[in-house]
Amino acid sequence: MRRLLLILSFFAPAAASAHTGAGAVAGFAAGLAHPFTGLDHCLALLAVGALAGSRRDAGRLAAPAAFLALMAAGAAAGFAGLSCEGAEMLVALSLIVLGALVATRRAPQPAALAGLVGLFALAHGFVHGAEAPQTAAGLAYCAGFLSGAAALIAAGLVAGALARQGAAERALRLAGLATLGIGVGLLGGAF
Repeated sequence: MRRLLLILSFFAPAAASAHTGAGAVAGFAAGLAHPFTGLDHCLALLAVGALAGSRRDAGRLAAPAAFLALMAAGAAAGFAGLSCEGAEMLVALSLIVLGALVATRRAPQPAALAGLVGLFALAHGFVHGAEAPQTAAGLAYCAGFLSGAAALIAAGLVAGALARQGAAERALRLAGLATLGIGVGLLGGAF
């Protein structure tokens, strides 16, 4: 059954895309819900947390902090109306890279990981900010999705810490492979 789900994930680019133009993109509640309902964002955020939670060193919070800070910067750029060609492609690529890192349980050193996830965070934030209306409700939406993102990263931190202690390591590796597969499907649809 797990293999079937993994294979099917390669054919799910439409279901995985969080930027269909549908749904509410205004207000704190809509923003808070978005990272949980947009599969691409949900998987990337959980992966960032899992990679950080897998570390034993003091730098384990560098990647989550970088992701949230640069996601906010990307959102500000998108909200301001700036253009970022290739943002959707970077979102898809983030799933491939982060999924592979989770599946192999090999993450770069904290500073390198923070830089890598920071690049991806800019793209994730940009697509969120670009879809929000340039109103107070749009700003509330941005605040909401940043809050939702922080919650998902925290959940990933717990999963990574559990895997580090030997619990659910196989499940985390399979989740990494599924994330990678969905990223490949998204990337195929990004061109």
